[in-house]
Amino acid sequence: MEITQQDVEKVAQLARLAVTPAEKDTFARQLSQILTHVDTLNRYETTGVEPTATVMGHVNVFRDDVMRPSLSSDNALANAPEREAEGFVVPKILEER
Repeated sequence: MEITQQDVEKVAQLARLAVTPAEKDTFARQLSQILTHVDTLNRYETTGVEPTATVMGHVNVFRDDVMRPSLSSDNALANAPEREAEGFVVPKILEER
C-alpha cells in the first residue's frame, strides 16, 4: 500500500504535529514499507494458530500490588513551573472551530 505525502499531512494535522517536507517524504516512505511488510505477513496461513502475547511462554509475570512510601505532594511538585493547591497547572489547548 502506498502512503502519500498528503496522507502524512492529514495525519499530522489530526495529531497537531508540525512536519517538514523532508519528514513528510521520510514518513510516507517508512509507512509504505511497514504496510507492505504487513501485507506480506497477511499472506501466510494462520488458521488454527493460537495467538500469542509472548514467545517465551511466560504467564502473568506481574508482581503483587504493594503500598509503599512515595514522594510527598510538595516534593513531587517542587519543580513545577506553576502549580495549584492540588497539582500542576496545565495550559488549555482547545481551539475554536
